[in-house]
Amino acid sequence: MAKRKQLDVSAESDMTPMIDMTFQLIAFFMVLLNFAEDNQDQRINLPSSELAKPPDGPSESPLTLQLTKDALVLFNGEEVPVAGMRPLLLREAQVLKRSKKSPANAHVIIRADSETPTGKVQELIQLCQENQFEKFSLRARQEKAQR
Repeated sequence: MAKRKQLDVSAESDMTPMIDMTFQLIAFFMVLLNFAEDNQDQRINLPSSELAKPPDGPSESPLTLQLTKDALVLFNGEEVPVAGMRPLLLREAQVLKRSKKSPANAHVIIRADSETPTGKVQELIQLCQENQFEKFSLRARQEKAQR
């Protein structure tokens, strides 16, 4: 009678791939969270206000326009004079219409430098209105209340 060999079967599994995947997911979500600050440029020094408050929540179709103290609009990585924004705003309105959204429902966020002439901010708002944008928010730095 022949003897059978007993096989040593281990039920342990290698945890390295699971740990690796966990760290990849953590890194992915950390990068994803940092995109919320993507539309902020450090060259813009926002004015401070006691009445400023953080937005209630994310906008459905945000359009962020950043206005420097030299009256240049930072938009999609380009520096454009306020007067040159007309074709860019028209293109944005057309993109929204093609995706079955109305420019009137889009939320235009204007981040203007504290030294930007008020007339340039008004001119930018007027150009937006000519392209059917109706909802606007002006950003300001929240001032700490003194007691």
